[in-house]
Amino acid sequence: MKTRKWYGLVILAGVLFSLYYVRNASYDVVYSDYIRLVNNYLPDVWNPDKFFVPDILTRIPVTYLARIVNTSLFGYSLTFDQVLGVLCLGLGAGAVTLYCVEEKISAPWFLTIMALLFSLNKWEMMVNGSGWAHFLAFAGFYYHYLVVDRVWTGREKKGDRARLLWIPWAVILGAAGQYCAVYTAVLLLAYGFMTIWKRLREKRWTREFALPALSAAAPFALYLWSYSYSVEDHAGMQQLSLISQLLDTPGYFARFLLKSLESLVVGVEAAQELFTGNAPYLILGFLVAAAYLLALWLQYRMRLYEESLFPLMLIAAGAMNHALILLTRWSFLIEDYGMSARYTPQFLFGILGILLTFALAGRHIRAGRVWKTAVFAAFALMFLAGNAATTKRELHMAPYRKNACMERAQVALDYRQKTDDELREKFEYRMNEENSGAEVRRALEILDEQNWNVFRRR
Repeated sequence: MKTRKWYGLVILAGVLFSLYYVRNASYDVVYSDYIRLVNNYLPDVWNPDKFFVPDILTRIPVTYLARIVNTSLFGYSLTFDQVLGVLCLGLGAGAVTLYCVEEKISAPWFLTIMALLFSLNKWEMMVNGSGWAHFLAFAGFYYHYLVVDRVWTGREKKGDRARLLWIPWAVILGAAGQYCAVYTAVLLLAYGFMTIWKRLREKRWTREFALPALSAAAPFALYLWSYSYSVEDHAGMQQLSLISQLLDTPGYFARFLLKSLESLVVGVEAAQELFTGNAPYLILGFLVAAAYLLALWLQYRMRLYEESLFPLMLIAAGAMNHALILLTRWSFLIEDYGMSARYTPQFLFGILGILLTFALAGRHIRAGRVWKTAVFAAFALMFLAGNAATTKRELHMAPYRKNACMERAQVALDYRQKTDDELREKFEYRMNEENSGAEVRRALEILDEQNWNVFRRR
């Protein structure tokens, strides 16, 4: 019980630190993704025609409820969404903490994991409150993987079998959005692995995981059906053939992947200030790749998956997210694109799985094999040092980001006197280059008419 309370205080400290950062790095004025949200859903947030649309699952249904609460009680406040995001980040940390408590992960490893979870390498999603539901989805993923692990290891609690059935419906249909692909793939791989492993051990096939697998696949199929009705517009994406581009510039894809791996050590903005040339990025990217391979080798060599499947599921999720970002974002032809802070929460799964693997493996190291512990510690220190540098930079940048938001607020209040080009640049909205300035103006007009957001303070 004392351990739970102490670990709980660490989560609380992480949440308070995140709220402190958000307060000092932002100001309550819409921009970027919010322009699209305002134009699509406001002011009539109660209109069922805006909810019951074919591609509803791609629009993350839980956000409709949040918008109703936000507009009704808080005048469409960005701060409301930001606080939700931090609290959901805390929920995810809580799920990982439950695992650490149940698995008796030592305090140094736990603190390292919490430091990475609350690192400011994900500042973009923390400051841009529209992504709060993503943190909620990730918390659901962590918790579901934890429940799978409890069933696998024989430590299941009352209701865990039922949770395997309803969690994917709630998470995929309510909050997961595009992230449900990797989530579902990890679950299906885990259920398949557990079924085959039991067949090898018990010499008979079991249907124990058939229904949980179906309960993961069915809502994902519904998501794909809904996704087929969506229309996406990615400004700046080139219409190129993957195969031809791979044959022409294979080095580009390797650098894209290695830099996305490196971003879990030092965030892109901090790296641009610290590094000269590609060498540091690629070296750190190779080291992160080596950490992945070492963790997988330990899982295989020491059969850690028999002791706990949770770390291996996280490693699989992290690796799949790196592959997914490469496959879906390479056509922007920007090597650093995969380093964006918005992708950090997706990549973080893998790093947490690696560190938890090291923590489990450390228990089985015999006396005299100190060098193995030193290798684990070296990787952990690499992640800690890089994230500390990133967090330090973001704390330094916080007042500058807030000042930029306050300047944006002044422009918003005077939007009638600004040109479309000025609005497009100031509000960082480029979904449609030709009409984006007009769309910003339209969004501000809606907020102005309702006396919401920045216009409440006049």
